[in-house]
Amino acid sequence: MPLWIIRQDITKVKVDCIVNSANTLPIIGGGVDQVIHQAAGEQLLMERKQLGSISPGSAKITNAYGLPARHVIHTVGPLWVDGHHGEESTLRQCYQDSLQLARVHGCESIAFPLISSGVFGYPKDKALECAIESIKQFLDLHDLMVYLVVYDKKSYRISKERVDSVQSFLEDRDVIETSSYRMENHIHPSIRRSESVHRHKSLLDEINELEDTFSERLLKQIALSGMLEVDVYKRANIDRRLFSKIRSNKDYKPSKQTAVAFAFALRLSLDDTKDLLESAGFALNRSSKFDLIVQYHLLHRLYDIHSINSILFDYDQPLLGSQME
Repeated sequence: MPLWIIRQDITKVKVDCIVNSANTLPIIGGGVDQVIHQAAGEQLLMERKQLGSISPGSAKITNAYGLPARHVIHTVGPLWVDGHHGEESTLRQCYQDSLQLARVHGCESIAFPLISSGVFGYPKDKALECAIESIKQFLDLHDLMVYLVVYDKKSYRISKERVDSVQSFLEDRDVIETSSYRMENHIHPSIRRSESVHRHKSLLDEINELEDTFSERLLKQIALSGMLEVDVYKRANIDRRLFSKIRSNKDYKPSKQTAVAFAFALRLSLDDTKDLLESAGFALNRSSKFDLIVQYHLLHRLYDIHSINSILFDYDQPLLGSQME
């Protein structure tokens, strides 16, 4: 199942379990820990005390009481020193232990805060990168709906180098648009006439020459890629039930985000991506920030969905993939 980055109060997310960035001792700390305890009520701390201390990187589970979730998983993240004291391995263990614990207790959905990125001082861009990578590794092997919950814009940071590179591409779009316009207007008139004749084919001719639907083209692309279908829809951040709907209905009409996600999962070129999108009735243009970010990543052959989604989220754009449509 997919990973989604959302901007929300974690105590209001309706999932099977939420993760609390807790203290080693059974006391109420600051930040997320305090917010979760306030929303859950006194019983949460009472049960938490029964669990005793939790070592950094480990996780333990309780009931959720006043929260909309069924469980709270308490994990203790690392205190940031300088990055050379095992902080990353401890943080990865927090995510891995929490995900395994959720799976053992039959949870189908889980919501994480950005562990250790608050009062524990872990740099937010590094904390985000570690979270996405850890969760992605788990989802490669297991099915679970995972939310990475960010309370506000200030608590979310991606590397400045990545942002600057994408921003530069967005700012250059006017130059590229002008170049494309000039090329189009230098097409030889005879070619334009040929295209005009083609556009005036009879309706019967057009119907007889219908190309593959999105579903048909997608399945052919998967076969050509040599990848297993399960690997493709997981790479695409797509729920398996949605993929089953697409597979069983040759006339299925996906959302644009879903269609683009499959292009990245299949590592298609920009031209092949445009063909796949066309089969679903979509196009990429330079007046859309979402489309420009997609094109940037395709042109640079940056195919990791979750990395792309972190950029899209930063620009307040729709994320790639889908749970169900």
